[in-house]
Amino acid sequence: MAGFGNSVVGSFVAQFWLPITVSVILGWLVKNRYHNGLNKYPGPFLASLTDAWRLWDVYGQRPELTHQKLHAKHGDVVRLGPNTLSFADPKALKSIYGLNKGFVKSDFYVVQQSVVKGHSLASLFSTTDNNFHAQFRRCVNSAFAMSALVQYEPFVDNTTKLFLKQTEKLFAGNPSGCDFTQWLQFYAFDVIGEITYSKRHGFVEKNEDIDGIVSYLGNLFLYVAPIGQIPWLDLVFLKNPIYLKLSQWGFIDSTFPVARFARQRMAERLGPNLSGDPSKPLLPVSTEGKAEVKSPDLLSKFLAAQDARPDFMSDVLVQTMAVSMAFAGSETTAISLASVFYYLLRNPAALAALRRELDGAAASGLFSDRETGLVTWAESQKLPYLDACIKESFRLHPAAGLPLERIVPEPGAEIAGHHVKGGTVVGCSAWIIHRRPEIWGDDVDAFRPERWLVGADLEGEEKEEQERRVREMNGMMFQFGMGSRTCIGKNISLLEIYKVVPSLLRRFDIRFKDPSQEWKLVNAWFVKQQNFQAMFEVRDLVKPAGSEEKETSEEKKLLS
Repeated sequence: MAGFGNSVVGSFVAQFWLPITVSVILGWLVKNRYHNGLNKYPGPFLASLTDAWRLWDVYGQRPELTHQKLHAKHGDVVRLGPNTLSFADPKALKSIYGLNKGFVKSDFYVVQQSVVKGHSLASLFSTTDNNFHAQFRRCVNSAFAMSALVQYEPFVDNTTKLFLKQTEKLFAGNPSGCDFTQWLQFYAFDVIGEITYSKRHGFVEKNEDIDGIVSYLGNLFLYVAPIGQIPWLDLVFLKNPIYLKLSQWGFIDSTFPVARFARQRMAERLGPNLSGDPSKPLLPVSTEGKAEVKSPDLLSKFLAAQDARPDFMSDVLVQTMAVSMAFAGSETTAISLASVFYYLLRNPAALAALRRELDGAAASGLFSDRETGLVTWAESQKLPYLDACIKESFRLHPAAGLPLERIVPEPGAEIAGHHVKGGTVVGCSAWIIHRRPEIWGDDVDAFRPERWLVGADLEGEEKEEQERRVREMNGMMFQFGMGSRTCIGKNISLLEIYKVVPSLLRRFDIRFKDPSQEWKLVNAWFVKQQNFQAMFEVRDLVKPAGSEEKETSEEKKLLS
C-alpha cells in the first residue's frame, strides 16, 4: 500500500507540478508581504515581497538616491524589504543605536568578513555578537583614543611630507592632471600602513596600486553591497562551505588579497616565522615568550593587548585588527578627503574664505612648519572655518551609503513612535539623516560651512540659539555611526583629514582640470567618487611678517 500511495503522490506531482510550484511561490510571497505586520508601512510593492528588489536597487550603485526619493514620497518610515524598515526621523537614532538597547548588527556585516585559509575573520566592524564586540573593543580601545593621537602624529607627518613632495613632483604644472580620489586613497593607505606597522606600503612613492589592492577593495565592495541584501547568497559565492573547506585542506587559497596583504606587512615587521595558517602561531616568540615590540604603532598596541588578555586576544584577533585597518581605513578616509576638496572647488567663496583663514593664521605665526606647509593636529584645531568645511563635507557626503542595519530584539521596540516587532531589520542612512531640514535648515542640499559657525551673522540669530543649533547638528552627525558600534578608527581618520587638507591648501593652488565635468558617484556600500581630475600649482607659503628678513640675516651670519 505504501508503494501504491507513493506512486499516486508522484503521479499527482508530475501532473500538476506547475500549479503546485506557482501556489508555493505565491504563498511565500504573501507570507513575505504580511511578515511581522510590516504591510502597514509604505514602500515599493516588490520590496514587500522579496529582497531581490533591494539587491537590484543596490546593484544599480545609487541606492542612496532611491532612499531619498522613497522617504520624500512616503515619509519617515519606508519598507525596503519583507523584513526591513528604513527610518528617516532623527529620533530613531537613539532608539536603534543607543547604548544597551539590545539591537545587534544584521548578517549584512557578516558578508564583509575577510577570509584567511578558509576561515572567516569576525572583526570589530563585522561581528554580529555584541558580547564578543564589547570584549574585543575593551582590549584595543585605548589604541584608538583621542589621547593616543599624539603618538601617531609623527607617522602621519612622515607620510604627509612625502605626499606633499610627490604631489609637487608628479602633478604640479602637469597638464595631464591628477586622479585626485585615487591619489588621496594612496595617501590614506600609506598613512594606515605607517600607523599600523611603522612602514608605508609604497603607494605614494610609486604612485601605483601596490599588488592591485585598491582595485581589489573596490571590486570587493561592489560585491558586498548587493550580496549583503540577501546575505545567504554569500554562502553560495565567496564563502561557499565547500570552497572554504578545500582552502583549509590546502587545495586552493581562498585568502582575501587584502588579508594576504596585511599578513605580508606583518611578516616584514615581525619576521619570517609568520605562518600562513591562522590555526598556527601568528607571531614570532622571543625567549621571554613575548613578541619583541619597540615602535608605538598600532601593531604594538595590539600585541600589548594580547599580553594583557591572552585568554581572549588570540593571534587570530591580532591579525584581524591588522586586516581591518587595511580593509576600511583607507577607503572611507579617502572618500571623505575627496569630498572636502570637491565641495571647496565647487564653491569658490568657501575656498577663498578658507584660504583667508589659513593665510591669516600663517601670517600670525600659528604654523610651526614654514618650509613644507605641514599643519599639526593642534594647529588645525584653532581653525574654525576649516572645521566647518570638513563637517559640512561629512554632512553632504558621508562615506557609508546604505542604512546601518540592526535587528530589533525580542519582544520588539519603540522606534520614533512606532512599535516594531522583534527580528525586524531596521536602520538609518546618513544620506537621509544629514538632510533633515529641521536639523540642518531649508538649504540642506547646499554646501554652506557657515551653518557650523557660532558668532556669524545668520539672519539675526542670537548667539545662544546658534550654540544650541550647532550642538544639535553635532549630535546628529552619523558619518561614523553611533553608539557602541561607532567606528573605532574615527579619531585616526580625523587626524589625517584635519592635517592633510590645510597642508595641501597651504602648499598648492588646486583647481578642476575640467570645471564642467561633474564627478561620478558609485555607491558600493561606501560612496566612492570617480572622474575627479584636479590640477596643482605650487604656491608660496605665507610666513609671519618679518620672518623673511630674519631668515636672510641668519643665513648671512652662517655664511660669514
